[in-house]
Amino acid sequence: MTAVGTRTSTVAGAASDAGGAALDIVSVTKRFGAFVAVDDLTLSVPPGTFFALLGPSGCGKTTTLRMVAGLERPSAGTVRLAGQDVTEVPAHRRPVNTVFQSYALFPHLSVLENVAFGLRRRRARHVRALALEALELVELAHLAQRRPAQLSGGQQQRVALARAVVNRPALLLLDEPLGALDLRLRRQMQLELKAIQAEVGITFVHVTHDQEEAMTMADTVAVMNHGRVEQLGTPADLYEHPRTPFVANFLGQSNLVPGTVVETLDAGRTLGVDVGGVRVQVPAARSGAGTGRVLVGVRPEKVRIIGATDVPREADNVLGPGTVVDTSFAGVSTQYQVDVDGLGVLGVFEQNVGGRAVHAPGARVRLAWDAPHTFAFDGDEQIRAGTVDLDDEP
Repeated sequence: MTAVGTRTSTVAGAASDAGGAALDIVSVTKRFGAFVAVDDLTLSVPPGTFFALLGPSGCGKTTTLRMVAGLERPSAGTVRLAGQDVTEVPAHRRPVNTVFQSYALFPHLSVLENVAFGLRRRRARHVRALALEALELVELAHLAQRRPAQLSGGQQQRVALARAVVNRPALLLLDEPLGALDLRLRRQMQLELKAIQAEVGITFVHVTHDQEEAMTMADTVAVMNHGRVEQLGTPADLYEHPRTPFVANFLGQSNLVPGTVVETLDAGRTLGVDVGGVRVQVPAARSGAGTGRVLVGVRPEKVRIIGATDVPREADNVLGPGTVVDTSFAGVSTQYQVDVDGLGVLGVFEQNVGGRAVHAPGARVRLAWDAPHTFAFDGDEQIRAGTVDLDDEP
């Protein structure tokens, strides 16, 4: 599969001319008996953007997608598409198509006929030409006469995408579309989907539990938890400026330790926080609390390991000493687990750029990082929110 270039087609052109539709979800709640799957959710998706609903299983993201598609009716609230209230509009009358993880291709039809199926039902003109152009968009026109069983998983997913795009929907919904693919192919498809969305201009709403997938493809990500949006923003903003421990832990990895605000510095711009008897500095703008108990956080790749007796830089936050309990080579980085005295095990990712010492298990070290990379949350938050609890796994 090659990268998407400057392909042009009637399908892509028509979609771009029409533009994707804005989606507005206003105060939507969905109950199943006593269980609240989606809780007073309000979201706005700008037209022509790639939007991701990200969260763990059971957070309400798929239920939200089904309400947008018209497959579930909200218990309360409104769904608007291009400014029009579609809350009570049946699924088949909405300008919305969905791409599922299961592909849902007709095994007895050729690739071309699978893509043309919806066009024929609508009695569209130039069905064959439009179907071929959609296959060209996903670079599969040369396989038009094959059956789905003769294609790889990635090729079948691209056929499903072509079948959805050929109908020129105002909104394309993607429900865990890459979940059945292996890691290498999934990463290829992430780039392919992002490029196709940019080319056709349709509004994409993508549901996934895969953080990398959401951050790779989406312009905006809504992190969902217990039927609500925990935080919404660009991938970079969510990663660099998490507002809750759930977001900090669910998007990548974070080191979180308890502390207490003991002073303010720099005319209130910096907080001095006591962490296990050691003073660290936290930018006030990156803290969810200005007094009392807090959870202090830093991403593992921001942290450096220094010797137990080395002199840190003046602007560094430093914790330790501690003991290296695990060292793992991961190609681009070496990943350490360090049991810091009195605080527990913290992670460090050091990029493998050469010239750095490898710290073997048992080494006594300290952890240092630039103070501006530090963030903090209210101390009443759950420190492990958003992490995987292996004891709860089936």
